Amino acid sequence: MILQELCRYYDRLSANPDIAISPPGFSREKIHAEIVLDAAGKLLQFNDLRVQRGKKLVPRDMIVPQSRKRTGAKPYETPFFLWDNTGFVLGSDKKNDDKTPLKFQSFQKFHSGLLTGCSEPAAQALLQFLSCWKPEYAEQLNNWEELAGGNVVFRLDGQRTYLHDNSQLKEIWLEYTANQTSGQKGYCLISGQETAIARIHPAVKGVAGAQSSGAAIVSFNDEAYESYGKKQNYNAPVGEAAAFSYITALNFLLASGSRQKIQIGDVTTIFWTERDSPIEGIFRMMLDPKDSDFDDNAELRRMLEAVRDGKPLQGIEPDIKFYILGLSPNAARIAVRFWYVCTVGQLEERIGQHFQDLRIDSELDFPGVWGLLMETVNQKASNKSPQPLLAGAVLRSIVEGTAYPQALQNAVINRIRADQKINYVRAAILKAVLVRKNRLYQQGMEVSMALDKENKNPAYLLGRLFAVLEKAQQDALGAGINATIKDRFFGSASATPKVVFPQLLRLAQHHIEKAEYGRMRDKQIEEILADLTEFPAHLSLDEQGLFAIGYYHQRQDFFKGKEHSKQNQ
Repeated sequence: MILQELCRYYDRLSANPDIAISPPGFSREKIHAEIVLDAAGKLLQFNDLRVQRGKKLVPRDMIVPQSRKRTGAKPYETPFFLWDNTGFVLGSDKKNDDKTPLKFQSFQKFHSGLLTGCSEPAAQALLQFLSCWKPEYAEQLNNWEELAGGNVVFRLDGQRTYLHDNSQLKEIWLEYTANQTSGQKGYCLISGQETAIARIHPAVKGVAGAQSSGAAIVSFNDEAYESYGKKQNYNAPVGEAAAFSYITALNFLLASGSRQKIQIGDVTTIFWTERDSPIEGIFRMMLDPKDSDFDDNAELRRMLEAVRDGKPLQGIEPDIKFYILGLSPNAARIAVRFWYVCTVGQLEERIGQHFQDLRIDSELDFPGVWGLLMETVNQKASNKSPQPLLAGAVLRSIVEGTAYPQALQNAVINRIRADQKINYVRAAILKAVLVRKNRLYQQGMEVSMALDKENKNPAYLLGRLFAVLEKAQQDALGAGINATIKDRFFGSASATPKVVFPQLLRLAQHHIEKAEYGRMRDKQIEEILADLTEFPAHLSLDEQGLFAIGYYHQRQDFFKGKEHSKQNQ
């Protein structure tokens, strides 16, 4: 299913003249430099082709003759056509080990076998260069320290196009690739047609954390995975044309700067639709508004508000299919973390529901997924990454409309206990977890967006009470107080209120006597205690979450009251 849809996506891309997608026999690669030759094959220039992206110089993307996997005992015997890294092209790189000269010899032999007899001036110039070049010359080239080991292409002096764009050299390459079939035929699992089966599939590049040279999503490299005498990818027969199509589509989606890719933790998530749709360009912004490069933030906000309020987006067909694929690295392979198919309308509805569940009394209405996950991490730790499996689970719960992972609630409560910080995002997460549980399984609790004085749940009342007791302390001791009861007692008060609250109430009486607004706080305490028959011995995790929400709501209400008083002065 996944590979079939990727093949269909490749067909859609290749039919669009405005999209530069690699044709069969070619692939998009990262190129660092160019070698400029004269007609006699003399190296005239060694130019840096990298482009500025932010504060960094990054390689330029080019469509070149397709690369091949360098596997087996002699990877140095697998050169690429008309381009390669400097170890193959110039016989020198950063390592310069005993295999480097063999790489250059392999590059020479490969091109001599393909281009000898070709009358094209570009081919003759390249052959002449390879026959005369000495690897020890490489260190004298401009920018060698920065470009050594990078990928290099060729260009003739006075021409704008590269050798790999030359029509005659392209024909030579395509004829060569046509003769490189595995020789084994079978029925392709993707197309259902009898065709040449790919022994090894091209590499997938762009999955964060995977090998930079590329990894495999379909791979059999051990006898334990082989059956019925079928070695390597003959175990999962995919035609060579289909293998090229799905890999090219994957690499297009995973390319640097792709608007159809989002990185959440260790999961690289890509997405596309069955037909061209604007949703492909805005889905990432919907999930992580702060991570977008959207020019008009007001327009983005209007769009998110419409989705949250259940209104369909204008100009977007709701019935077309939307595909979401989550990938994570696993050594030389790529693991499929999740695969989800729905309609665009269903996707809008679920993202809208996600933001509705998160909505709480604050101006920050649309927290991104990464922002949610970062609230589970100790910001003072050296490793500020969320739990590896949590990112994929949260993203999946959003797009599928299922319950948020329990680990998200646990992690947020643990962080609150550790640093006594209850901010908007943490309160929104706890609210979303509870209301979604209540809606899906009738197990959670009803939670309002702002302070709800009609909510008689003991956990919510205790959270409010704790906020009032803290405010009484602050009123009595002043704004310069270094620590409040929250810093000492929040964790124990939310877990074992029966032990902590009697002590806090006794302490509060001293604060009330000293404070200017002590009578007001005393009245608030009485109102809350009137609805509490007893202090529970223990609160469950859900109740601890509701405790934190009650505390947050009450604190926000204090702030609103202060702002209202200022406006009336």
